[in-house]
Amino acid sequence: MNLQFLANFPALRLRRLRQSGPLRRLVAETRLSVAQLVLPLFVRPGRKVRRPVQAMPGVFQLSADELVREAARAHETDVPAVLLFGIPDAKDAKASGAYASNGVVQQAVRLLKKELPELLVITDVCLCEYMEHGHCGIVQRDKKGGQVLNDPSLKLLAQTAVSHAAAGADILAPSDMMDGRVRAIRERLDQEGFADTPILSYAAKFASAFYGPFREAAESAPQFGDRRGYQMDAANAAEALREVALDIQEGADMVMVKPALAYLDIIYRIKTEFGYPTAAYAVSAEYSMVKAAAANKWIDEKAVVLESLLAMRRAGADILITYAAAEVAHWLREQ
Repeated sequence: MNLQFLANFPALRLRRLRQSGPLRRLVAETRLSVAQLVLPLFVRPGRKVRRPVQAMPGVFQLSADELVREAARAHETDVPAVLLFGIPDAKDAKASGAYASNGVVQQAVRLLKKELPELLVITDVCLCEYMEHGHCGIVQRDKKGGQVLNDPSLKLLAQTAVSHAAAGADILAPSDMMDGRVRAIRERLDQEGFADTPILSYAAKFASAFYGPFREAAESAPQFGDRRGYQMDAANAAEALREVALDIQEGADMVMVKPALAYLDIIYRIKTEFGYPTAAYAVSAEYSMVKAAAANKWIDEKAVVLESLLAMRRAGADILITYAAAEVAHWLREQ
């Protein structure tokens, strides 16, 4: 900003443009739109299943029929997209449920595209929910519990991505943080006739304490150790740029930062550096903490959620993934 072109007080009074709601909205530099929202949903086998997630008020594990109803309610408020996570009945050492043609996510995708063809369906491509040990790749057991093997896991991730695309998923979102997984997925998609299916990469996914409530929702807590060996260290910002650069080189069409609110600097740097469509994932603890504080009447839930999302937009996020998407869409209509 070149200050020499600014007038001085009293000719310049910045408060003049803050005097009313319509005036503030007229000159707002950053805007929230329902078109930017994505609603995460958890699908499990069965019918008429609507199992509440205790740590996330208002969030449920849903059977495919109930998931369609939930997605339809959100879509009626103009939420354009959902992000699906699967919870299988059985888990094994090869995550076979992740890439089964009749897997829980694959069935849900087919039903959603049949009932709500205009809804964008994004699928989380990972193995942790389907692995008996809860890690995001194949594990080689050792005295310390086990080591997650990067390269052998890529084939299963690519196979999972193809199965989601074949079911009708509009966008694939690999979240495992294995090195090289975007390239493996892109090459396999192209080979199988899905060259037009875009990849939204969890490019800068940090090992975060903010994922706590998600472990209950997705039933994906690791049975030994943690995920710090493959998810990013919260101390590293320059490394996040390298992660994003590599994913873009490997074929990512969009990139994501996860978590969102504690990593606004990362969102800003990534958007500034690369200019790619950038998603911010407002993760489970961000949602649950607001819900808990609002339930105790310590905060104004609507005001806090909208301000938080506006901060993500101001940092550079184009896409906002939030468990409050349907509520936010309703609030935006009221404005």
